Amino acid sequence: MIDATHIRKGMIIIMDGTLYRVMEMQLITPGRWKAMVQTKLRHIQNGSQTEHRFRSEERLEQAHLEEIEMEFLYEQGGEYIFMNLENYEQVSLSAEAMGDAVKYLKPNTVIEVELFDGKPVGINLPNAMDLKVTSTEPRLQGATKTSLYKPAVLETGVVVQVPEFIKEGDVIRVDTRDDKYLERVKAR
Repeated sequence: MIDATHIRKGMIIIMDGTLYRVMEMQLITPGRWKAMVQTKLRHIQNGSQTEHRFRSEERLEQAHLEEIEMEFLYEQGGEYIFMNLENYEQVSLSAEAMGDAVKYLKPNTVIEVELFDGKPVGINLPNAMDLKVTSTEPRLQGATKTSLYKPAVLETGVVVQVPEFIKEGDVIRVDTRDDKYLERVKAR
């Protein structure tokens, strides 16, 4: 059990026997009242979102998850198939259970899959991933005074803003937490 003030983004809590992932959390301290914790929660099974306000002294149950490295194999009918690298067992997760992480999945990528009571409930992406630029606009000639950013479509379909010197075929590192360009990756 944890205090409501110790809730953090990404944490999974058990409320009324149901698993919820904390998407946003804000501590509110209005005037003479006691502090409150305003949260945006995502239901693990169906992906629906809800907002909930907790009193600061409220105690919540944190779900203890097992994290296992698995390889993403393929997507079929809205289900994403992963394979355990130790015993080759396959598990599937729905797009709703993974949320925005779906846009970074590419076949043969090793990802941490979160299990609760032996059942997959979500994935943990690395903070940064290297992805290939599949399309972007050419560099604008004569625009040298300010650093310009342009949209680029990456191999998984995600669109990020990149500096103007990035071109098609470049491999870039992207922060998966906020969809931001970090750097161009050198060819090996």
